[in-house]
Amino acid sequence: MREIVLDTETTGMDPAKGDRLVEIGCVELDNHVPTGRVYHVYLNPEREVPAEAEAVHGLSTKFLRDKPLFAQVYTDLLDFIGESRLVIHNAEFDIKFLNAELGKVGHSGFKLKETVDTLKMAREKFPGSPANLDALCRRFGIDNSNREFHGALLDSELLAEVYLELMGGRQHGLGLSSVLDKATLGPMVSSQAGQVRKAREPRHFAVAESELEAHRGLIEKLTDAIWKNA
Repeated sequence: MREIVLDTETTGMDPAKGDRLVEIGCVELDNHVPTGRVYHVYLNPEREVPAEAEAVHGLSTKFLRDKPLFAQVYTDLLDFIGESRLVIHNAEFDIKFLNAELGKVGHSGFKLKETVDTLKMAREKFPGSPANLDALCRRFGIDNSNREFHGALLDSELLAEVYLELMGGRQHGLGLSSVLDKATLGPMVSSQAGQVRKAREPRHFAVAESELEAHRGLIEKLTDAIWKNA
């Protein structure tokens, strides 16, 4: 199953008041696992970026001035998303902005009810607890130390990890290279189930002479024993 984790940055809170998108980031998932394929673009909002918005995402009017317009790149975005389900944190906010921009170019937009909202998932799973992205990263032990500002692609990558945890969590020891320390674990082998376990070192046992004699006696009583040809 293909899903797209999506995040946006904007000039403000309400497209009906003239606020616009300034960044879109997407991460592709295949059966809840990131594939490495992403979509990322900065956008010229065709207006000034308020200081309070720049303080959140760090994107200035000057930086965005030479970036493409949404109308110039939206087909690339739609091609990347395709028919896949969207996974968004606080989906109502991002869908509102996406649909406002898509409406300007004559596109019908996305349906909120068909989107997975990880904010709602988190609130249902942990009622009464903080459910913003930073709080969920702390809860699940996800490293968000690079998140000095909000960024659409970085936040999508973090959200993909949060979403995996909300869906049931990682199964540690299933070949995740970030988890396994080969220098510590030593030689590794894979079982038929795909699990990873430590290879057992050969063990040598001292055998008593009486046991060897009993073994030889048993072999002599066997017909066509393969040990006789060794």
